[in-house]
Amino acid sequence: MDQGIYVITLIGTVLVLIAAFSSLIAFRFGAPLLLIFLGIGLAAGTDGLGLDFDNASAAYFVGSLALAVILFDSGFGTSISAFRSAAAPAVVLATVGVMLTAGLVGVAAHFVAGFDWLQSFLLGATVASTDAAAVFFLLRVGNIFVRERVRSTLEVESGSNDPIAIFLTLSLVGLIATGTPLEPAKLAGEVAMGFLQQMGIGLLAGIAGGYVIVRLVIRLNLDQGLIPILVLALSLLVFALAGAIGGSGFLAVYVAGLVAGNGRLRSTAAIKRFQDGVTWLAQIIMFLVLGLFATPSQFAELAVPALVLGLFLIFVARPLAVTLCLMPFRFSRAETAFISWVGLRGAVSILLAITPLIDELEGGRALFNIVFIIVLVSLMVQGWTVGPLARRLNMVVPPRLGPLNKVELELPGSAHHELLAYRVVPGSPVERGQRIPRWARPSLVVRDGRSMTYQYAGRLMAGDHVYIFVPDRYPRLLDRLFASPAEMDPEDADFFGAFSVDPDRPAADIEAAYAPGLSDKEQAMSIAEFMRKRLGGRAEYGDRVTLGNIELIVRDVDENGGIAAVGLSVDPPASPTPVPVFLSIGEAASRLRSMLKRRS
Repeated sequence: MDQGIYVITLIGTVLVLIAAFSSLIAFRFGAPLLLIFLGIGLAAGTDGLGLDFDNASAAYFVGSLALAVILFDSGFGTSISAFRSAAAPAVVLATVGVMLTAGLVGVAAHFVAGFDWLQSFLLGATVASTDAAAVFFLLRVGNIFVRERVRSTLEVESGSNDPIAIFLTLSLVGLIATGTPLEPAKLAGEVAMGFLQQMGIGLLAGIAGGYVIVRLVIRLNLDQGLIPILVLALSLLVFALAGAIGGSGFLAVYVAGLVAGNGRLRSTAAIKRFQDGVTWLAQIIMFLVLGLFATPSQFAELAVPALVLGLFLIFVARPLAVTLCLMPFRFSRAETAFISWVGLRGAVSILLAITPLIDELEGGRALFNIVFIIVLVSLMVQGWTVGPLARRLNMVVPPRLGPLNKVELELPGSAHHELLAYRVVPGSPVERGQRIPRWARPSLVVRDGRSMTYQYAGRLMAGDHVYIFVPDRYPRLLDRLFASPAEMDPEDADFFGAFSVDPDRPAADIEAAYAPGLSDKEQAMSIAEFMRKRLGGRAEYGDRVTLGNIELIVRDVDENGGIAAVGLSVDPPASPTPVPVFLSIGEAASRLRSMLKRRS
């Protein structure tokens, strides 16, 4: 029997195991995990352990399937409320921002790398989109808690901008391969028509595919273990069908994930757990394969122009494109700077750089090597500094809840209900005597190995396990009841302002105390209403409204999305001496407190 299959399986599984164990290093030292995956592939490749993998078509095929899995999971994990709050800026970034970035990097590549114009814009298109895997890993797995609007904008942008970059790249590859002369007007028309076709078909296929996934999961009486497999297979079917009929399969699979993830599916917890594992495996395989395909010994001759282009992308092209795109959306300078910095490049850029090699374009290998170096620069420079920069820009939102021990269980025949198992932690409200609301229907308490009904358990004690049967759209109040108070870092205390303000007081009080220039209509609103208006109609925990030298900060929101608590922060005015600065803050705080006290 041929031993080759065993050798290939042995090598593949060893590489995957090494990549999986390397996550411990990444979490311990804050290293970009995807950079480690890529490094393992490089170390095992031609210039490392000697594994010779030079099949461009196979690398592109594996990478495309892995990317489809990642994009579906990205959409599946995005709530529709977060998508709505960030849809407008994210879509502008995913379309106009990608084209601006491609154009700026293309112009730089023409002068720095010496490519002709079409090749230069092709290079710009390959690195124009942010990488969904890298961004989702940093924000979700990396536990970087930033303001909800900023987080949602980054996640929706990274999940939806790949189709635009893929379309631009494939269009330019086709033009170069056919030798079509560069006629800007004609080219713009063809690109626009092709773009509308691919995006339109991809969007419709994604909506229809997501709806079909939801209906089939609800209607089919499948075994619990088969449901996640059915969802994965259907997502890849949407991806393949959309691409086969001339649409963007990548946009279709992302939209299908968004629709399915916000539908009332059965076995949602099981699907999410399964997809987490499959997505991790897809990321590992994709980065390992792309690392194996690269030849680091060829990097030296192109290192200088690639490094220059990488830094130009990070410090010029991406910030300029983001600033122009976000100007109409009232993002603060700190938020714009952070969104600019979290524009990591990753596997998508390397994957797109393989397409010139598949079509055997002249200079294709040089373009691939430059893109690979740019990705390495982005992961090392940006990936390693996202956390520190978020803290420096005051973007990190302190945790609202402390330790919480919760497990979601699924019961047969309960399509729209689930069983939550909470462990009572010391210091939580229920441990201190607060009752669980009647709508939650607690059914069982397990204490010291003995089970008892909730009605006869008496006051809950630390260590108790409480089983609660709730609708699948249960309010977040339960998490607050069973979590201990979050320990506030002294540095985080400043995040919420020097003192609190009653959100039900009129905004005229703010105008009287600080004169930030509110209109008569705004002064007639309550502080909560005014803040919601300035925030686009929806407020989230940690959102801020800047008014001159003061900031109003959302300290808490209720179950209906209303602002429940507001903090106020005062920035000292510029002054050559420190004494008037501190006096102005104290006087302002005292003035506002006395005014609120008189009016109450």
